[in-house]
Amino acid sequence: MHTDWQKLARLALDGTLLSVEEGLAVLGAPDDEVLPLLQAAFTVRKHYYGKKVKLNMIINAKSGLCPEDCGYCSQSIVSTAPVPKYTLLDKETLLAGAREAMARSAGTYCIVAAGKGPTDKELDQVVEAVKEIRDTMPLKICACLGILKDEQAQRLADAGVHRYNHNLNTSKANYPSITTTHTYDQRVETVQTAKMHGMSPCSGVIIGMGESDREIVEMAYALRELDADSIPVNFLNAIPGTPLAEAGRTPALKALKVLALFRFLCPGKEIRVAGGREVNLRSLQPLALYAANSLFVGDYLTTEGQAVSADHQMIEDLGFEIELCAL
Repeated sequence: MHTDWQKLARLALDGTLLSVEEGLAVLGAPDDEVLPLLQAAFTVRKHYYGKKVKLNMIINAKSGLCPEDCGYCSQSIVSTAPVPKYTLLDKETLLAGAREAMARSAGTYCIVAAGKGPTDKELDQVVEAVKEIRDTMPLKICACLGILKDEQAQRLADAGVHRYNHNLNTSKANYPSITTTHTYDQRVETVQTAKMHGMSPCSGVIIGMGESDREIVEMAYALRELDADSIPVNFLNAIPGTPLAEAGRTPALKALKVLALFRFLCPGKEIRVAGGREVNLRSLQPLALYAANSLFVGDYLTTEGQAVSADHQMIEDLGFEIELCAL
């Protein structure tokens, strides 16, 4: 059965929620329809964002000391992957990272610390750095520090953190097979807590962790329901030494279909093609930006990204442009 992809674009632009069946049709699209599918996704992306691309940069502010058992993560307590181990970076190092974000033309600087949630001391350090960055640089600041208590969220908001990231990662049904040391509902609550205290909610997924196509549609529905402003779509980069080391990669054309689905279901939101894009999309990375409107530039938490110059070149070759200030 042939699906009218532009009809799905029109529904998305009208604010109509695609049905589960329509979502499954996107994920099951024949490979030779990927270009018309992406053209339809681009119709929606262009309506909201034109040809602009938002760039984000991550700093791994605390590494390899996490008590959680997330199966995808090289920093988890069950991982044997050789990763750097250090406590929270000092203020000067966090400030240097912000300057590097500016040098890379990234509008958003993401301070990420693995762990169940921040200690009071860690929160003090982040707050101090954020205040100085806000005073000296035109950057949007995103924090990702784990599960937040109310008073912690308020302190981050007061310090000037614009956005808080806490990914749902997978479907509610699949969650216990990925992580057992906290629940899916705790993640949802943290996103809601951040939003309640005035920070823009950022929450996304990791594709390729044993979920079904129906569960991928459910993830997009869940993020629409949460009203996440920014949605990082990660594709599992299976790291040796982690429980998901043998999970394999998402085929590049399937990854593009996933991005189109998220654009149709969360039409006006920042859809970021995130971790694992280099190893899953490979030579088809440029096509991702017909559905997504945002990228991470540089390295991820414990894995290397594409060279920043290559990302800048890719955006230029597409005839797109970098959004230099995200504020």
